Amino acid sequence: MGRSRIESSTPPGRTLTRRLSHAWKFRGMYGMAILPVAFFLVIRYLPLWNAQIAFKDFSPLDGVWGSPWNGFSNFAAFFRSPYLVPLIRNTVLYSLAKLALGVPAAILLALGLYETGHRMLRRVVQTLAYLPHFLSWIILHGILLGLFSASEGLFNEINRASGIGTINYMGDPATFPFIVVFSDLWKEMGWGAIVFLAALMGIDPALFESAQVEGASRLQQVRYITLPGILDVIVVVVLLRIGTILDAGFHQLFVLYSVPVLDVGDIIDTWVYRQGILNADYSIATAVGLFKGLIGLSFLLVFNRLAKRIAGSGLY
Repeated sequence: MGRSRIESSTPPGRTLTRRLSHAWKFRGMYGMAILPVAFFLVIRYLPLWNAQIAFKDFSPLDGVWGSPWNGFSNFAAFFRSPYLVPLIRNTVLYSLAKLALGVPAAILLALGLYETGHRMLRRVVQTLAYLPHFLSWIILHGILLGLFSASEGLFNEINRASGIGTINYMGDPATFPFIVVFSDLWKEMGWGAIVFLAALMGIDPALFESAQVEGASRLQQVRYITLPGILDVIVVVVLLRIGTILDAGFHQLFVLYSVPVLDVGDIIDTWVYRQGILNADYSIATAVGLFKGLIGLSFLLVFNRLAKRIAGSGLY
């Protein structure tokens, strides 16, 4: 109460001077924040102005302002499309599979690195686990072709030598989804483990020492100290992934899929690419993108509230 009264009685000029001196004191940190803030303003927020294209019959010649309004016709056209159910099914299934496998795998890798006492082994594993993240899907597509190609792939060479015959892994709708999920797991597992490894480093070592004195085993320490210690981080990571549940990985699917696997490989983003870029139907592409954003926001709000009730923590 006393502090709030003092602050409320402070002259506005003195408050401004104090804030400016505080900003000058931490000018280095504010300076580093300029580029990220500018990135989000220019790349993320300013383009939202053009989201009104979703409610217009957009023509590039007329521009955003000159194109006539057509209400929710673009949304209705997408909802009536025969592609709606397969697109949402493929997108959600890929996203859920990557979430269900990717987060536990990243946690296990982080736990393994954290518990490893051999420093050289830890560095080698970290390097090998982080490296795929920095490779583009173009490069990884070449690697996958070397493994799964029907003509010269390593696995098919083994199959032919064993008398099994050739299997078109990347062109078979039954095997293609597994390649998509596990290639994403291989690429992103190491990078995702960095977040959990940083959280593990923040756990008080005294807790483990006390547990060892009490005779707790390694598994008991992991169960009762390690996992509860990073529970907040796990909740945040899962919530962020749920918020992008309709982003199943455009770059990956765009590079990997082909006509034979279109039924199981086509997701919302690849369909939007074909409609917006190839067919120049910008209005319906924008409408679907806006629909994705609203669904992701709704999921984030709902699951954040559930996480607060169940785990006691959330994203905000």
